[in-house]
Amino acid sequence: MKITLTQLAKGLPDSYVVGQDVAIIGVTHDSRKAKAGFAYAAMTGSHSNGYDFIESAVSLGANAIICSEPSLISPELKEKVSLLVVPSVRQTLGLIACEVYGHPSLKVSLVGVTGTNGKTTTSFLLDAALSHGSLATGVIGTIEVRSANKRIGSTFTTPEGPDLQYLLNEMANGGADVVTMEVSSHGLDQYRVDGTFFKIGIFTNLSPEHLDYHGTMEQYFYAKSKLFDRERCGKAIVNVDDPWGRRLSNIVSIPVTTFGHADDADYRISNIEVDMSQTTFTLSNEEKNYKISTKIIGGINAYNAAAAFIAALNLGVTPEDAIRGIEECESVDGRFQIVKAGQPSMVVVDYAHTPDSIANLIGTVRSLIPHHGKVYAIGGARGGRDRLKRPSLGSSLSLADVAILTTDNPGDEDPEAIAMQLFLGTLDSHSCDVRVIIDRAEAITFAVQNATQDDAVVIVGRGHETNIRIGTAIVHLDDREEVAKAAAKFADRDAPESSLESLAI
Repeated sequence: MKITLTQLAKGLPDSYVVGQDVAIIGVTHDSRKAKAGFAYAAMTGSHSNGYDFIESAVSLGANAIICSEPSLISPELKEKVSLLVVPSVRQTLGLIACEVYGHPSLKVSLVGVTGTNGKTTTSFLLDAALSHGSLATGVIGTIEVRSANKRIGSTFTTPEGPDLQYLLNEMANGGADVVTMEVSSHGLDQYRVDGTFFKIGIFTNLSPEHLDYHGTMEQYFYAKSKLFDRERCGKAIVNVDDPWGRRLSNIVSIPVTTFGHADDADYRISNIEVDMSQTTFTLSNEEKNYKISTKIIGGINAYNAAAAFIAALNLGVTPEDAIRGIEECESVDGRFQIVKAGQPSMVVVDYAHTPDSIANLIGTVRSLIPHHGKVYAIGGARGGRDRLKRPSLGSSLSLADVAILTTDNPGDEDPEAIAMQLFLGTLDSHSCDVRVIIDRAEAITFAVQNATQDDAVVIVGRGHETNIRIGTAIVHLDDREEVAKAAAKFADRDAPESSLESLAI
């Protein structure tokens, strides 16, 4: 569809048009994606200045610029393109994109999943339940963007406003009935989903994460709670075993369905059983008891499956179809993914990157191996974020019998300095063998080559990811591939020796 700059300005307070009132057919904040008839949104960011790329966008066909500082645009460029001047590009871009693409979230049933842990797994389980109920579906999230079996790589958990509305429009035009979308706190706080309407919002849980950005848990919770504003969401499905979920259920003004072990939950979880092949549990409400099984291992996944089941029912899927879809959903990429490459021990690769999720993972794995078996845990911490969380991550890793502190996408930070911060959290552990092996591939090799058939290795933090940034270098590193390499060399038991003392400190 086409919409003029004047039409857009009328819906945006304190906005105006400079130059001709041109019509646009698309909008982008990425100058490389500009096309004929597109508006380019110029924003200043922490790493780049969008005003520096206006000329590039215009050369690709952009006929309009959305900006808040027209004085930064040269007179020569102003003669070539029209301007839509707004008070804040960041705060209005989502709304503008919704208008340009015809409010696609109203053309599908959109489900938003938010929380610290479990968003991806819940999204995949819900998608499986919906698909088994003969609904055409789409998924937007951390691992991938998918619609009608077409898969697109994902960059952000929640895309920027223009990308999000373009994707929703493509999915709606492609016949999608329901789209399940992970909604991050950054996406909510940075106005990426403004103008988007969610038929259902799901809250999984909340634990310390992104506090380098939000500052406090209160602010983090506030950002998450924005998903459930009345003008943005029709109904909430909330885990009330989580204290933040309990609080959310008490303050939202939209209809709420609650779930958890709690006696007062609308849907009550009980009888969780976990083995090497599945997680089973009973979900009960006033009407019926449902026996649900998922191939995704771990007691925490009972919550994810319960949320998916409840959402599917709300979208018209029968209980039988929802249960069958959840049962048939294969393991989610990088989420409790068991790697079998010929090594004697059990090896699990998981995206767990918070203290709670790592502790839960180690506990689950320990319950699946013999009592005398050992758990090897390999993990690190991302560079440039959540520095105060690092000792807690180390503490959770030290719940294993052997904790190997290593590199996890350090970026511009010193990997050894990050490892030392993790190590501080292990000092109170007297039963864990703590080692530091900075090279992640070597850390994985050490664990795989030392773990016996009664042991287990858990590799956390990166899950499905296949690249790691060290300084300015982007290096291919897939934890699952490294397990296979280590297993192939298993006959060579000369595992790399490393310890805290070997670091230059």
